[in-house]
Amino acid sequence: MALDNYTLLGRSGLRVSPLALGTMIFGNNVPFGADEDTAREIFDAYVGRGGNFIDTAIGYGFGECEELLGRFMKGSRDELVVASKYTMGFRKGDPNSSGNHRKNMVQSLEHSLQQLQTDYLDIFYVHVWEDRTPIDEVMRGLDDLIRSGKVQYIAISDTPAWRAAQGQTMAELRGWTKFIAMQSEYNLIDRSAEADLIPMASEMGMTVMPWSPLKMGLLSGQYSSADLGKPADGNGRKQQNIRTGLVNQRSMAIADKVIAIAKDIGQSPSQVALRWLLQQDFSCLPIVGARKMSHFEDNVAALDFELSADHMAKLTEISNPVLGFPHSLLRNPVFTRNMLDQDISIEGGYEKGHPW
Repeated sequence: MALDNYTLLGRSGLRVSPLALGTMIFGNNVPFGADEDTAREIFDAYVGRGGNFIDTAIGYGFGECEELLGRFMKGSRDELVVASKYTMGFRKGDPNSSGNHRKNMVQSLEHSLQQLQTDYLDIFYVHVWEDRTPIDEVMRGLDDLIRSGKVQYIAISDTPAWRAAQGQTMAELRGWTKFIAMQSEYNLIDRSAEADLIPMASEMGMTVMPWSPLKMGLLSGQYSSADLGKPADGNGRKQQNIRTGLVNQRSMAIADKVIAIAKDIGQSPSQVALRWLLQQDFSCLPIVGARKMSHFEDNVAALDFELSADHMAKLTEISNPVLGFPHSLLRNPVFTRNMLDQDISIEGGYEKGHPW
């Protein structure tokens, strides 16, 4: 499988690469970022192999990311599917320079277009739900941008499932444009999106686009149970992850399993973690970022093999999440058998198989 093995995005006819190029760490304005020369090399390598799906946002690198992409895309803009996002502020001191409301929506789009040196976006995301703007204002505003020709498709990110579903249903009922993709954190260490976000997206025609597919590098092979209890000395990425508690018994058990399977099949841990996502039974298109060419090369190689059913099952089992109520009840086999399949005796009350 290669980057030019295109797939449809959501319930649309838009064809995109099976891995999106995440550009959040392009530029010098972000910690551990890729400088302009390295970012260009990664961009050119992605596009040169047939990659066409570029993911960015107005706030990445305080605008530097979009400015770099504007320069990189000269001569190839129309061949690319460019996605950007709004919500984050881009003008200090202006209370309306952030949020999901129509004013920020329009001004952010115009600002992104200027930075990207283009006159349209292929996909425009609601970046984060801020819980202030009415959903009908957001959906009608996005539909107006579609009608203006400055946006081709819309999508949503980092939003509760019920709110995204509300917007999708409203758009369908009112004849407005619907979301074709949803971004969420999703990886072997954090599978909480399986509770509501992923079922919602699958049911409502949205491709799931996981960000942080390697969980801040914890699934890249740099971490193992040997890191438990280590002092968080220094300011590197690894020290930060130890300090913030991401390095714990559960996450390192998962990392150990990824490393073991990677050794077993002769692939890298990063490739195994990405491959697990690519082989999900729903439409799943990971966003991969890189600050070095070696990282990019490693990630793209996840397209060149498949995990066996046994390895998929082992990874799924060790990383099983606790999804909470009502999922804990609805997935309880006693409840399912006795209540939904009506395998109960009601004479004299619940005499057998009481689910509680």
